[in-house]
Amino acid sequence: MFFTYLRRELRRRRKAALVVASGLALGIALVIVVSSVSSGMGKAQEKVLQSLYGLGTDMTVTKAVEVPEEGAERPERPERPSFSFDAQDEDSGEEQSTDRVMVQGFQSLAGSTVDKVGEQSGVADAVGGLSLQVVKVSGEFTRGQVQQDDGSGGSGGSGREGAPGGAAPSEGGGRVQGGGADFEVNSYSVYGTDVTESELGPLTSSGITDGRTFKASETDAKVAVVDSAHAKEKELETGDTVTVKSTKFKIIGIATAESGDAAADLYLPLKQAQTLADAEDEVTTIYVRATDSQQLGSVKSAIRKNVSGTTVTTSADLADTVSGSLSTASSLATGVGTWLSAAVLVAAFLVAGLLTSSAVSRRVREFGTLKALGWKSGRVTGQVVGEALVHGLIGGALGIALGLAGAYAVTAISPTLQAELAGGGAGAGGRGGMGGPGGGPGREAAAKTLEVALTAPVSLTTVALAVGLAVAGGLVAGAFGGWRASRLRPADALRRVA
Repeated sequence: MFFTYLRRELRRRRKAALVVASGLALGIALVIVVSSVSSGMGKAQEKVLQSLYGLGTDMTVTKAVEVPEEGAERPERPERPSFSFDAQDEDSGEEQSTDRVMVQGFQSLAGSTVDKVGEQSGVADAVGGLSLQVVKVSGEFTRGQVQQDDGSGGSGGSGREGAPGGAAPSEGGGRVQGGGADFEVNSYSVYGTDVTESELGPLTSSGITDGRTFKASETDAKVAVVDSAHAKEKELETGDTVTVKSTKFKIIGIATAESGDAAADLYLPLKQAQTLADAEDEVTTIYVRATDSQQLGSVKSAIRKNVSGTTVTTSADLADTVSGSLSTASSLATGVGTWLSAAVLVAAFLVAGLLTSSAVSRRVREFGTLKALGWKSGRVTGQVVGEALVHGLIGGALGIALGLAGAYAVTAISPTLQAELAGGGAGAGGRGGMGGPGGGPGREAAAKTLEVALTAPVSLTTVALAVGLAVAGGLVAGAFGGWRASRLRPADALRRVA
């Protein structure tokens, strides 16, 4: 009897049912789109952060910048790189080159700090890495030609070759013409990674597109992985060799950064990088994975308390430095979008309740007659609530369809957002303030801009939320109408007939 009456009433009041369902559908659809876009913002931000410290890293530990006490002597500035060449006669026309390998930021931590960090409560794994900057100067000297003076103020004949770079006139008169030096300066970044821990560190943000990655046994092997952009610029391929500070490394793989910006140009085993920089058993950054990502605050506090002289930066700290259109859109989605969704839902629930209550008022004779025939108030209320619940489910189905369509449209369009990361200034700890390979404590790094495509993934949780809202909307509307129907008396129906 309940379902027969319900089906008949829904058919008879299709327009009213459609109005109620449509209002709920719009509110539910907006919730789905906002939730999906917010999820897409989170994924975009994760992609930006992964480009700095790698997949799986919850926080990094770097050396704290030492601030001298008042009245104390200022620490000595790091020695600037210098280069020297021998310009002998036999070197004329021959290319010469020299490399200077420097620790990024000129500050590092002892390798034992990695073990100390790993022993802290809440730390699942800790891996050290060494960020280097290589400055390569290469070129050649060319000897000049000594032009003999013929005694009349002119020059005659082809004189003897002079010293490279235009030396002083030789004995007997004459002058040196031509000669000189032609050198170019190139710099690139090198990152020493712990090959025994391949699941932690900056290299995890890149995928191997040619060759292979490091093996756990290659802790001291002369092998290298090259970033694809650097390989393209220098025309390098798997199997080629690269020379750093007179040491040749065989390229075993080409890595492509998933975010479009690599952590370093060249990756080497940690021990090899330490040897090149004369930084035995030293690291610039410690990458930490926590046992529980929800307890990063307590882990950070434990490391700062028990490991002195360090700066701890979590992914949340770095996320606060992200600006640009990504940050703006994220704020709109989580702020304005959330409040707008809540406001539309409340309005939809109220409208549905008022329309249901109004419909009950127009059915006074119907419900009064049913009560006169023996229907109890609870049965009449249940009938009204059942109808409102069906309206809510219909609105939920429409809302889910509209929400999925909206999320699909956002994903199909894939608007490009920019994420700007502040440079790693003093105490920031490196690239973007996370201690990554692109910078270091005490070194002012330029701001970094990344472009990411926005998507709007819809999760099962979001769909379940939509269904819950649909049921809640039906119950709210049914509560309004049921309360109104329970107050009707058979006498009301007789007065309407009269």
